[in-house]
Amino acid sequence: MLFPNDNLSDALKKLKITATDSTADSLEGCLDCLLQALAQNNTETSEKIQKSGVLQVFASLLTPQSSCTAKVANIIAEVARNEFMRNPCVDAGLIPPLVQLLNCKDQEVLLQTGRALGNICYDSHEGRNAVDHAGGAHIVVDHIRSLCSKTDPASEKLLTVFCGMLMNYSNENDTLQSQLINMGVIPTLVKLLGIHCQNAALTEMCLVAFGNLAELESSKEQFAYTNIAEELVKLFKKQIEHDKKEMIFEVLAPLAENDVIKLQLVEAGLVECLLEIVQKTVDSDKEDDIAELKTASDLMVLLLLGDESMQKLFEGGKGSVFQRVLSWIPSNSHQLQLAGALAIANFARNDGNCIHMVDNGIVQKLMDLLDRHVEDGNVTVQHAALSALRNLAIPVVNKAKMLSAGVAEAVLKFLRSEMPPVQFKLLGTLRMLIDAQAEAAEQLGRNVKLVERLVEWCEAKDHAGVMGESNRLLSALIRHSKSKDVIRTIVQSGGIKHLVTMATSEHVIMQNEALVALALIAALELVTAEKDLENAQLVQILHRLLSDDRSAPEIKYNSMVLICALIGSEPLQKEVQSMAFLEVVSKLRSHENKTVAQQASLTEQRLAVES
Repeated sequence: MLFPNDNLSDALKKLKITATDSTADSLEGCLDCLLQALAQNNTETSEKIQKSGVLQVFASLLTPQSSCTAKVANIIAEVARNEFMRNPCVDAGLIPPLVQLLNCKDQEVLLQTGRALGNICYDSHEGRNAVDHAGGAHIVVDHIRSLCSKTDPASEKLLTVFCGMLMNYSNENDTLQSQLINMGVIPTLVKLLGIHCQNAALTEMCLVAFGNLAELESSKEQFAYTNIAEELVKLFKKQIEHDKKEMIFEVLAPLAENDVIKLQLVEAGLVECLLEIVQKTVDSDKEDDIAELKTASDLMVLLLLGDESMQKLFEGGKGSVFQRVLSWIPSNSHQLQLAGALAIANFARNDGNCIHMVDNGIVQKLMDLLDRHVEDGNVTVQHAALSALRNLAIPVVNKAKMLSAGVAEAVLKFLRSEMPPVQFKLLGTLRMLIDAQAEAAEQLGRNVKLVERLVEWCEAKDHAGVMGESNRLLSALIRHSKSKDVIRTIVQSGGIKHLVTMATSEHVIMQNEALVALALIAALELVTAEKDLENAQLVQILHRLLSDDRSAPEIKYNSMVLICALIGSEPLQKEVQSMAFLEVVSKLRSHENKTVAQQASLTEQRLAVES
């Protein structure tokens, strides 16, 4: 049934004139007219309501005593579905009387009031502020708490509206989310989810509210004290539709960043659900299945980031989950290859696991995977496989085994990569492999292509990580090989200046590695490196390091060892003499560190003899 415009105009006029003293019946008729017009064309009717100035009249009609209150709240809820009406509702002073109505007992009034407040808050900063100012959230949380255990349809409908209102009120607003968390809304909502899991609309509201709140760090601590993990896994197992699963995933992902919740999710059986999804979707080319496969395998990797949850799933390398993840690596799905390699990198976070995995052939699987990605490979898979190999190479007993399995050669195939994340992991893997492995360090240090690439990467100023790792690997090749050939290769490739610059790094560990490598160069191949050391102003840098009170004791010690070695070169000795080193060194004889003080005495004697 259509309502001509003049009917609506009449109703609006009548409302303005008679709101204060009209009979309930005539009011009722006007309100019905408005509701029907809104049902017919919400936007156009809302514009007319705004222009008519009747919004201000509504404020006086929102009284608990009036029989029309529910209808007025319903009209407000309807007009507030339009973005352009939300601020006018706030400006018309509708929020305080609406919030007051939350205290009444009439279910229809509560329902329409909840809708009205929820719609006014939707994406409206002003709406949220006004509700916050009037104390609306507190009353709604109390309502949810008292209705929580009631399962009759009317109560469930009310709960759904109230949860939706809180969601609109706090969406993407950290301050209001924190306020709700402090009111203790999380345990209430978790309880609600458990009791009403059969009610799809209410469950959905709870999930969206969780998704909203779970991003905040403070919420995760509260969630960890509830049985959210159990409830979500239980709910997840029931879902068939992709959208519903996706909704639960969106809550699980931020929650699973918390280590306590990770373990709870593992204990609640989430992993089995995830493995099942992977199995069902791995060969499908449907968009939904591909999305589910990615989400499930990513979440699996996230669960392995917690030490306890990871160790529980490793089960000494015998765990079915660990075995299943291993089977992902040779898969044809890039997503599963990636997740498999990342999972191995996460399992490889302690020596025991690393040793077990290397002894059980995991290295070959990772090298085969890398082989599949050498030419135009998938960068994320390359990065993940190299991360796993780097972690596996940390325990001393694994290094020789991995070297003899050909890991260094497999990794060197990626020297041509132009991708900084791959370069970074490649460098880290090689550095781990040659630690205290003289033969491997010598072999790699004589590899001209590798050394030239390292020297090039030492200048990668846009990628501090790659630059730092290249310097450290150059230094490591010298320190672990102690080989003249390696030093000559590095000198010929122009690497000396980078080692000298590395001695001025802000990281003590890097400074130290550089100084030890430079001392070996000075001891083994001083004549070959002499010119480069001079051009790089090494002597001036050492003077600065020894004069600087902030230099760490080991830096001072190794700088003096290096000075003693450098005076074997005539041009460098002249530089040392011209820079008053004796004065700086004699001061260090009284250094609080005994080793530094001793080395200062020795250095002073050497300098005195040479002068």
